[in-house]
Amino acid sequence: MEKTRIDKWLWAARFFKTRSLATQEVDRGRVQINQQDVKPAKDVKVGDVVRLLQGKVARTVVVQAISEQRGSAPIAQLLYAETPESLQQRALIAERNRLAPEPAHSMEHGRPTKRDRRQLQNDWDQRWSASFPSDE
Repeated sequence: MEKTRIDKWLWAARFFKTRSLATQEVDRGRVQINQQDVKPAKDVKVGDVVRLLQGKVARTVVVQAISEQRGSAPIAQLLYAETPESLQQRALIAERNRLAPEPAHSMEHGRPTKRDRRQLQNDWDQRWSASFPSDE
């Protein structure tokens, strides 16, 4: 076998959990072969450079082998080789995420507790509820 559909290959290489997810990502323009947008039926062959977005992370891989069957993870990793630039970029993003401040720490007193949330909800109901008579 010398070529296969890109959606089948992405599924077999375990980039996506299902083939329909792979198809959706290709349709959304998040997968390119040799720097060109493709459709799910586009054939991929050994030596092609595939660029894909997984979440916010862009990966660039070179196709090493073709398979239409989904195998174990170690076998799937033999289907491609990630470029050094892609590995470096992913490591940089991972380090940035690790060093990024926790959003909850920016709050003055941290996140509200369950008791605080109940109190906030009760205060809101008493002030704005249509079931309470107005003080006019």
